[in-house]
Amino acid sequence: MNRRKKGNQILKARAKKANAKLSGKKKPKYICKADREKMALEEQQQNQEPLSE
Repeated sequence: MNRRKKGNQILKARAKKANAKLSGKKKPKYICKADREKMALEEQQQNQEPLSE
């Protein structure tokens, strides 16, 4: 690999990393199973309260 190609490869890799940082997150934050169950129970309780009134 010649020097010019190696230099270009390094610069492209740096640019790619910088663009990845700026693009933002696409995946939602992980929520553990216990928290998901807790949230589901809270939603059920909120949905049941207006029906009883």
